[in-house]
Amino acid sequence: MNYQLNTLAVGILAVSSLLSSCQSQEKQEAANQDPDSVQTQVASLTLPPPYATESVRNEGKAIGWEDGQMPQAPAGFKVEKFAADLEHPRWIYQAPNGDVFVAESNTKKSANRITLFRGGNPAAKTAFLEDLDQPFGMLVLGNYFYVANTGGLMRFPYQASQTKMTAKGEKILDLPAGGYNNHWTRNLLASPDGSKIYISVGSASNVAEHGMDEEKRRANILVINPDGSGEEIYASGLRNPVGMDWVPGTSTLWTAVNERDELGDDLVPDYLTSVKKGGFYGWPYSYYGQNVDPRRKDEAPELVKQAIVPDVPLGSHTASLGLAFYDKDKFPSKYQGGAFIGQHGSWNRSQLSGYKVVFVPFKDGKPSGKMEDFLTGFIANSEDSKVYGRPVGVTVLDDGSMLVADDDSGTIWRISAQ
Repeated sequence: MNYQLNTLAVGILAVSSLLSSCQSQEKQEAANQDPDSVQTQVASLTLPPPYATESVRNEGKAIGWEDGQMPQAPAGFKVEKFAADLEHPRWIYQAPNGDVFVAESNTKKSANRITLFRGGNPAAKTAFLEDLDQPFGMLVLGNYFYVANTGGLMRFPYQASQTKMTAKGEKILDLPAGGYNNHWTRNLLASPDGSKIYISVGSASNVAEHGMDEEKRRANILVINPDGSGEEIYASGLRNPVGMDWVPGTSTLWTAVNERDELGDDLVPDYLTSVKKGGFYGWPYSYYGQNVDPRRKDEAPELVKQAIVPDVPLGSHTASLGLAFYDKDKFPSKYQGGAFIGQHGSWNRSQLSGYKVVFVPFKDGKPSGKMEDFLTGFIANSEDSKVYGRPVGVTVLDDGSMLVADDDSGTIWRISAQ
């Protein structure tokens, strides 16, 4: 009996060693490839070969802000604390009547609450809706208040005058719950005419390592009727699309996408892109067009041929999640019509990346330049990987100011033009 067990153990070790050797050889072959140059809408982008650098875990450790400390914006802007002591404020939504709603939710120990700031007044704070399931996207459409829980879309009867939701909601659409890392978030966006609702659903894995059966209705932007019927996949191959918005004055949908991990420090860059109906953006088989992921080599070649190159690269592992186009006139003219992106920050890069809000200029409804820093100062000490907070949700208010959710510090920052 012991002889048989020993033989079995030796066999398992041999197979394991062989698999490890094959994987190492495949990685080395991928790393020996030449860099690839891809033309995006704003510039030529050089992509290093996969595994050009080792994949490392290095996540910013949030230490909070000291009294008087705050992020920095460019000259001509004022940064102030809008609200503090929230429980992981992840997303912000302003209703048509001016009320500001904040989703307080997290991967673990989630508050599962939506907090209301009546009329956008930070002093008028109430718990609007509680006992949810990792709520994220919010939307007022018609006489309903919509909330995207991780596992379904809820709809509640709503009146603009109410400060607390007392009605019982109904689930109008099941959604695939949970997901790799922080891919539990489900965002909502109404079409400009209010006839449709768009829902972002991130992947269940990094690169479909659990099989594509686990990815049904995921890594997609879905579109439905306001009653939950008529679901369609609007676009696919988007690993983790979170922020969604319309370019001001157009019906062109844009999204910020959090790309894949574990290919090295500088792969794969997150991106901002216009979203074409029926478009396929590569995940999990390829990235930035036809650059094949070595972990999905020789899979779905016909789909890879169709993969669309995204418009604006936003840096690798930056966790570019928040998105809001500036559709007001209070900020200087260079910012009007442009896109603000909240970068939650890296965990899979030897040097921290992201941890800031960036801006992409637009002209005539199209990106007209590379991203540039806008709200910085979140990194306390890069060598020790310490950060004061982590920006994520970005929302432009009716008064022309902008709110930024800093979830790890429990803070919402307000940025206004001086």
